[in-house]
Amino acid sequence: MSPESLTIEGVEPEKYPRHIVVILDGNGRWAEQRHSPRIVGHRAGVETVRKVVQDCSRLKIQALTVFAFSSENWRRPEKEVGFLMDLFLTALNKEVKKLHENNIKIQFIGDTAAFNDKLQKRMRDSESLTDNNTGLALNIAVNYGGHWDITQAMKKIAIQIENNELSSNDITAETIKRNVCLSDLPEPDLFIRTGGEQRISNFLIWQLAYTELYFTDLLWPDFNRDELFAAIKTFANRQRRFGQTSAQVETDIQVDATGTNK
Repeated sequence: MSPESLTIEGVEPEKYPRHIVVILDGNGRWAEQRHSPRIVGHRAGVETVRKVVQDCSRLKIQALTVFAFSSENWRRPEKEVGFLMDLFLTALNKEVKKLHENNIKIQFIGDTAAFNDKLQKRMRDSESLTDNNTGLALNIAVNYGGHWDITQAMKKIAIQIENNELSSNDITAETIKRNVCLSDLPEPDLFIRTGGEQRISNFLIWQLAYTELYFTDLLWPDFNRDELFAAIKTFANRQRRFGQTSAQVETDIQVDATGTNK
């Protein structure tokens, strides 16, 4: 049975972001503050992911993308990286069936060829199992970097040109958009980063062009429903102009509401 829906007091559902992306920052610091090994923070972080996924599903958010492991994270201590790989596999084994039962579709983005065969197979199986689900689209970025994403898109376009499927004169921003990750989903509306840092850290650098940014000092294991709702409320109260003036945006809103210009 699917969990019951959620609503946010004071925010109309049509003002919710369609696509939320999150950098899960602060697991290690959370553990260190408690004089515990960093791996304890990563375990706590997995539990927070589970809760946020459930809340986004209940809010009827269309897509949630989480930055689970960046291409730069390989530089961390070997023991920590090894633990993260084991934790990732354990989490998939534990959670995928539940996600499937709740109609959640899983997709992995990033250079997954860098992972061991067992983990790659589990990722493929997870995507295959949930491929026809129509609820929340959960995108998990692993061994992902924005530079890598644009580079692989350029390679795809180059192959299309070599095969005479595309002319270089026909390349536009839309061409690139079709070839970067997440091209099948709405562009991100709301970016959330925990942990107090205020940068995007090579995450979805093409896709975030018009995304609203929300930063919180909460470390990821402490991120909760109240903070998620606060981020969505902040988003709902912002005026997204996309190059227009405020007056133009207000006019467009009135037209959408009434069907006629006021």
